[in-house]
Amino acid sequence: MAIKAPDTSDGLTPARDLAEGMQMAFPGASPDYLQARKGLLAEEIELRRHATRLAQQRQALPPGPVITAPYRFKDEQGFDATLADLFGDHDTLVAYFWMYGPQRERPCPMCTNWLGAVNGNAADIKQRVALKIFGRSPVARQYDFAQERGWRHLDFVQTVGDDYARDLGLLNEDGTENPALVVFRKDGSAIRLFWMSQMRREMADPGQDPRDYPDIASLWSVLDLTPQGRGTDWYPRLSY
Repeated sequence: MAIKAPDTSDGLTPARDLAEGMQMAFPGASPDYLQARKGLLAEEIELRRHATRLAQQRQALPPGPVITAPYRFKDEQGFDATLADLFGDHDTLVAYFWMYGPQRERPCPMCTNWLGAVNGNAADIKQRVALKIFGRSPVARQYDFAQERGWRHLDFVQTVGDDYARDLGLLNEDGTENPALVVFRKDGSAIRLFWMSQMRREMADPGQDPRDYPDIASLWSVLDLTPQGRGTDWYPRLSY
């Protein structure tokens, strides 16, 4: 299913026409600034429309493959659990695998940054879908770090064995890990993959760090609004 190019046949007012109605909050803007800002606003409107079409296309995906592997987990209380158990009362499960395996003294700083932001919305997210954070470290070790960070709303799960990580290609030959965001969906008694990122490192554009779209890290979304942007050699640290 191809994403249609922006046009006006869907009854939408052209983005550039909408941008002409832009109101400046502060006086004294130069003609060059006004012209450039209106052009940027038109692109922002087009991006919003494209993102909406992208979300609709994602939501219209045909049924994904049935998950048949007998993955085993330890849930947030340390009890044995299956993938089906992790759904709770929901029919959708959002599962983030973070880089905090037993060989790591401290978790990945980028995973930590993302989880810190998600923690603030986790209680709301869990009203609509199940949300679990998968890690290869024991549940208690993951919660110890969560307590250190002040995370109160995230549910951590241990992957028992490495079948899950290996099947998703998250373990490198040197023992390091890669993160993964996966969305599963119940289909009767079956569990299907709904969506997971298929963007790989080799798909990155020149001069950019590999990243997905939508960019789920609010850190980068905020920095993209600034004159300096996200930069090319700056990353958050575990301590400040």
